[in-house]
Amino acid sequence: MVAESVSPGVQDSAALPGYGVPERIRVLLVEDDDGDALLVEELLLDAGQPFFMTRARTVAEAARYARDVGCVLLDLELPDSRGLQGVRLLHETFPNLAVVVLTGVADERMGEAAVAAGAQDYLAKGQVDGFVLHRVVRYAVERRRADVAQRQLREAELYADENERLERGLLPSKVLTDDRLVVTPQYEPGGQRMLLGGDFWDVVQAPDDWVHAMVGDVSGHGPDEAALGVCLRVAWRTMILAGRPAAQTLTAVQQVLEHERQNDRQFATMCMLSIAPDRTTGVLHLAGHPPPLLITGDAICELEAPVRLPPGMVSATDWPSAQVDLGQNWSVLMYTDGLIEGKIGSGTERLGSDGLIRLIEKERAQGATEGPHALRDKRLVEAVISRARELNGGDLDDDLAVLAISFAPTGS
Repeated sequence: MVAESVSPGVQDSAALPGYGVPERIRVLLVEDDDGDALLVEELLLDAGQPFFMTRARTVAEAARYARDVGCVLLDLELPDSRGLQGVRLLHETFPNLAVVVLTGVADERMGEAAVAAGAQDYLAKGQVDGFVLHRVVRYAVERRRADVAQRQLREAELYADENERLERGLLPSKVLTDDRLVVTPQYEPGGQRMLLGGDFWDVVQAPDDWVHAMVGDVSGHGPDEAALGVCLRVAWRTMILAGRPAAQTLTAVQQVLEHERQNDRQFATMCMLSIAPDRTTGVLHLAGHPPPLLITGDAICELEAPVRLPPGMVSATDWPSAQVDLGQNWSVLMYTDGLIEGKIGSGTERLGSDGLIRLIEKERAQGATEGPHALRDKRLVEAVISRARELNGGDLDDDLAVLAISFAPTGS
């Protein structure tokens, strides 16, 4: 049985000049004795303060209504609960709920134990009046709110720390000594999320003077995908620094993915461009990933290579590649599909790689690619992402990583 009471005479006190409208606290009284329940209700009415009171006779019954109240007044001797059992159960099930023990036993040690078990306060029946009871209830609600806010702040701090660790793993410092090459990375989480997703990139200049650049994308979103992306990037960098061939490197990344992923359906796409020491040619590997764009003085085109299914979808040992000509003065734009999967207008059409090329051509026509490589690449990447977001009508749904690499024989 559940009964609800509303305190009378509240409107008069709330309407007095100079007073704000008091908050109407919802109180859940858990009490199986009808006489004690009536006494508690009269005490609260005597205080003349706004409240709603709901009554339950057992802890099990109270659990059905606890989400809708601000404070529970809990007796310690109930048909389904003895001692501190009810306090512990409510605290574990509803950690944000304020609980005040109201019992006929005046025992200081029991009061301390009740607070230790999760209650905000401990009162003995017959030793409090209405004003004290109402004040204790209100203070208990405020203390619980303060505790919840403090916990949420701590959780936010831990969340930010974890995000920072993931960011350091996903978005590394490049290993590059050739000052004729300029690297401009950009990462943005999709859908206004604060936590990084599974997109990652890396650039490493190997001891043989080859420069290897890579972007990748783990399927899905969230911290698990981000952690997996960190594992894959570190595995890739380790193999490159060890001087292993590209095929062995990609196979190692695949093996790490298979051992570290959360489920058998998870996969990761990758694009790897290895730039020869003369910086005019390279070798391109595509594993289920969009091809990069080559931007030269008079043209923009996709670099072509055979496409292998992504690691995780198949267990491959051979990774087909293609020789690509880069030219004497060039930029390569590598990106994850979050950049091109945004919509164009209100329909279902996506930007796609053709639309991305048109955006770059428009920016070039407006002078966005003039000036030193570092400055022009930064302007171009920011402008393209901004324009893709505008065409989508808001933030892009998917995470995106963009990596621009430029080369000029005289440096920049």
